[in-house]
Amino acid sequence: MGNRSFQLPGRALWIVAFAAAGANCAAWAADEDAYFSEFPLVASVSRLPQRLADAPTAVTVVDRDMIKASGARDLNDIFRLVPGFQTYPNNTEAARVTYHGLGDGDYAPRVQVLIDGRSMYSPLFGGGVNWATLPVAIENIERIEVVRGTNAVSYGSNAFLGVINIITVDPALTRGFYVSTNFGNQNVRDYALRVGGKIGEASDFRFTYRQENDDGLANRADWVDSYFSRLFDLRADFVLSDRDSLQVSLGQVEGGTQNGRIGSVQRIGAIPVPDNPIRELRQTSAYAQLLWRRALSPSSDLQLRYSYVNERSDDAFSVRLPAPLPSLSFSVNQSGDEGQRNELELQHSFQPGDAMRLVWGASWREDGTRSAWALPGLGMVNREVSRLFGNLEWKPLMWFTGNIGLAGENDSLAGFHALPRISTNFHLNAENTIRFGYSRAYRTGSTVDYLGNEKISIPPVYSQTVFTGTPNLPAERLDTFEIGYLGDWRAWRSSLDVRLYSERIPNRQYRIDIGNGKSTIPIQDVHISGVEYQFKWQPFEMTRLILGQAFAKSDSEYLASALALSGSELLNPGRNQDITNFTENSMPRRSTSILLMQKLPWGLEFSTAGYWQGKMKWSTTTESQKYHRVDARLGYPFRAGTWGGEIAFVVQSLNGAHGEYKASGNSRPDDRVVERRQWVSLRLDF
Repeated sequence: MGNRSFQLPGRALWIVAFAAAGANCAAWAADEDAYFSEFPLVASVSRLPQRLADAPTAVTVVDRDMIKASGARDLNDIFRLVPGFQTYPNNTEAARVTYHGLGDGDYAPRVQVLIDGRSMYSPLFGGGVNWATLPVAIENIERIEVVRGTNAVSYGSNAFLGVINIITVDPALTRGFYVSTNFGNQNVRDYALRVGGKIGEASDFRFTYRQENDDGLANRADWVDSYFSRLFDLRADFVLSDRDSLQVSLGQVEGGTQNGRIGSVQRIGAIPVPDNPIRELRQTSAYAQLLWRRALSPSSDLQLRYSYVNERSDDAFSVRLPAPLPSLSFSVNQSGDEGQRNELELQHSFQPGDAMRLVWGASWREDGTRSAWALPGLGMVNREVSRLFGNLEWKPLMWFTGNIGLAGENDSLAGFHALPRISTNFHLNAENTIRFGYSRAYRTGSTVDYLGNEKISIPPVYSQTVFTGTPNLPAERLDTFEIGYLGDWRAWRSSLDVRLYSERIPNRQYRIDIGNGKSTIPIQDVHISGVEYQFKWQPFEMTRLILGQAFAKSDSEYLASALALSGSELLNPGRNQDITNFTENSMPRRSTSILLMQKLPWGLEFSTAGYWQGKMKWSTTTESQKYHRVDARLGYPFRAGTWGGEIAFVVQSLNGAHGEYKASGNSRPDDRVVERRQWVSLRLDF
């Protein structure tokens, strides 16, 4: 790996130096109210509402206008607009969203996703996030705050590389009826209904039903692709008194995709046995949350939150052994699992001094996992995690903001970990801020990583160990150093957010074969460094332009402890190289996104998005060649009396077919090719 010292790329140094040199020094004469008036507020980093210029790490805010203009139909598509993020659509594999790569596993466990404060981390789906069952409709999203950098100090071990905080719209703003539909090629058939209204004099509710369906990628070779989801969601906000409020959320989402391969067999000796037929993978997630808030004073409040989630998955099929094997028929349900979570969290924020704000809290959660395949004979396996966290913002001078955060987390399987963060923000003037920060995070494995015992067994003729848990598995550790620059040039109606970072994981975990099935163990020392930026510009009242780019490099070397394991597949030079290539190419060296939003005459709204992504690998056996994708949307909002709506035409991959998940560039039959998709959408508001 060579020298691990934190070195800033020359181009990034030039950007920061140029921005600082161009600052208008006369702004120092401005009063404090004007000085602190322009930057938007975010609450996802420290749990305190802060200007972007005061936050301890970089944040990208994706607002409702950007979401609509992107033409995104699937939630994960939105994150193409965020520098450093990669995604691909649902196909025969679950959709995935990663930040800075390392997307091993089906559900990318290193980025935390929140919806109205509730974690989408799943004890069932590999300790990650299942995008097929996220319980939120795009129509209900007010904004998304994306923390580009670790935030384990605020949200725990799975906020390892970043946090996606999805904030839904206030029910008070959704009164009346809303119906919409999408109708297009590839069997795009979507329907949504939303009803909002008042409860009594001062309370509001919002009920949403959404159904989404498509035939996915063109079926080729030995696989079949289709996707279906159905969501019911209810949120009610009650005003209990002039100081107390209660938010109630509950609902369920169902998702269906295709598993298996046509003609797939496994040989027992010389006899082929069907072992992976085409079948539907059915997944459900039901949830409920209560959030009580009390305003203790104008600068202090108390929050108490309880949430419950139950998740299930199923893809059962039957296998009959052919002659001359014994005449046996047995059921296989490798995904026939259940997960549940109970979580209780208390948070208190107040102002201990004129120049200080403090938020602290404690949480407890119990995760349960049941799996006849991965945890046979154990029933529901419970795991408890308790946390104590806090963040202090200190602003003694107009030109300085300091943030100090510390959390302690105790996991009944992974043990105790301390999670610190420190950040200093120097406001050069009203328009330019430079940030320096350091943080340490840990990521714990899934319950199966610790206790799993997966076997393929066909008594009395066949038995094979597939996976064995590692009870003493250490948590992954991440040390991050970063320098940030934030410019808000009001006279030019533009802003620039730059992040330079050095991230080191000295014990990256991976599932490898160690001679008798696979186990999750630390195998690599990984160093990721790079620069990313987002530029926003509104040159005219009717025009918005958003440009993002990321440049990154990943290096790795094997740990001596991993190479010393007798029987390890790492001793095979070919396999050794496969894993190295995956680690170092699990994110593109360069990626770019651009979104143009333009209002046209006659009330028309036009937007187009372009995405350029370099070559990368999603796993050791998949490779996505570099591609360029263009999406476009043309909408016409209308109103007639008390009702209105919008009709729009959306095209994705306007410039033609390309690969985003598995594409060799040689048109192999098993490539996953994303072809042009277009649909008409109609929305009516009553």
